[in-house]
This record gives sequence, C-alpha cells and structure tokens, in this order.
Amino acid sequence: MADRLDHPARARLITPEGRERALPVTLRYASADPLAVQIAFPPEASLDGAEVTWIFARRLLEEGLRAPAGGGDVQIWPCGRARTVLEFHAPQGVALVQFDRAVLRRFLARTYALVGVAREAGGLGLERDLDRLLGDAGCDSPPSDQY
Repeated sequence: MADRLDHPARARLITPEGRERALPVTLRYASADPLAVQIAFPPEASLDGAEVTWIFARRLLEEGLRAPAGGGDVQIWPCGRARTVLEFHAPQGVALVQFDRAVLRRFLARTYALVGVAREAGGLGLERDLDRLLGDAGCDSPPSDQY
C-alpha cells in the first residue's frame, strides 16, 4: 500500500469581486505525517508565481465539512448542500477557495484507508518515543491500572 496520496482536484477561487475562477489543486496526505493534510496550489494561483502548499490538521478538514471549523490561518465551513469553503489567511491577504464537498469526502476516506484514526498516534511513534524518553530519564512507565 502506498504511504502517500496525491489526489488531483478542481476547486474554485473566489475573487474579491465575488467571481469564481476554476483552479486545479492537489490534495495530499502522507502516512509519515498522519495528522495533517496538504493542499497544493499551482504557480498561477500565487502572487509570486511559485507553487503554494497549505498544511493543516486532517481533523480540521473533517470538522469543516459538517460545521464551521478553525480559527487561525485556515478556516473551513459548509456552503449550501454540496460545497465547502476553505479560507486561507496569509500576510499577503486572504484566499477563499470552494470545493465540491464530495471531492473532499472522497479524499478524506482515502486518507483514513491509509491511516485510520486508531493508528494516527502510532504513525508518529509516540509510544516508542515516550518509552525511550522515560527510559533515558531512568523512569519506569507507570502501571496502567493507576490511570
């Protein structure tokens, strides 16, 4: 099984005048960073002519499909019955990008097929790193029945 997904998609960039401009993007996910998703925008969509990639929590994308989510540089909310809006804040300005909700749901389903929720922490090696840290500090792990 692949450890990385590259999912081409069509989005609509909402201009300051309220017009929509079709935009090809790539939705990305890697099992090496199981808590994050990426959206790569083509060079023609950026002010400096370089590809722009936004990285944010997979859970944020999932939550934003159902209800407004986020509060920082990335905010996501449902728009009508079939679309979802992603709002990206950068020092250069704000970008509004609209997706068909079904496209984002398919992408998320593929990410969860690659790394399920139960395996997210395992993908980060947290238990192994914690055991090593506690071992290096001369500490024993607490018995599991204490908590």
